[in-house]
Amino acid sequence: MAELVYRPVVGFAQALFKVWDLKIDCKGSENIPRSGGAVLVSNHISYLDFVFDGLAALPQKRLVRFMAKESVFRHKISGPLMRGMKHIPVDRKQGEAAYAHALDSLRSGEIVGVFPEATISQSFTLKSFKSGAARLAQEAGVPLIPMAVWGTQRLWTKGHPRNFKRSHTPITIRVGEAIEASKDKYAGAITRQLRERVQELLEAAQRAYPVRPKDAGDTWWMPAHLGGTAPTPEQVREAEAR
Repeated sequence: MAELVYRPVVGFAQALFKVWDLKIDCKGSENIPRSGGAVLVSNHISYLDFVFDGLAALPQKRLVRFMAKESVFRHKISGPLMRGMKHIPVDRKQGEAAYAHALDSLRSGEIVGVFPEATISQSFTLKSFKSGAARLAQEAGVPLIPMAVWGTQRLWTKGHPRNFKRSHTPITIRVGEAIEASKDKYAGAITRQLRERVQELLEAAQRAYPVRPKDAGDTWWMPAHLGGTAPTPEQVREAEAR
């Protein structure tokens, strides 16, 4: 029943991206398995990341079930769609239920999408990773698939207005080779390896990105270490601590 909802939503999204004239550059989709469970792990810089992460799996004829905060499932519009697409609600105060739900999905052969930073990175750099993705992959006996997106923050991100105009915005997506989540390794060690790989993919996506800020007023979407005016990770932490 889920695909009766999921596939029309995917079709609508693809039509919308054509209207916006997005320039999507996706490489590495072949690293996503055509069958069986896997944990798809991505950086998180936009409210729309899950849509583009999901698009990367379509060439392999796979649909991704994303773990998302529970409040999205309570929304009168997004809620029915999220439930219909079998995404997984996460109540951060009671994460055990979401973990068990994701584990069941993996064991039944689904791909589960995880953002191990947990929240959007306002510096557009990688935050620390939580170990849940590694632990899920270990317990379910499935691989981890690292990936990175870049450019999505220009469409809709925390602290900035949405840009849903015909903007010709490039979106770069890179999917890496699978990482084995061996049960004889510490989840923390696997998580460090995973984060390093996502960092490499993020840097590759940034190098491949075809545009730069057009003027001084357009530097907000570039991280500080690349010459942009996005806040540094330290500035974000200071603001959150106030």
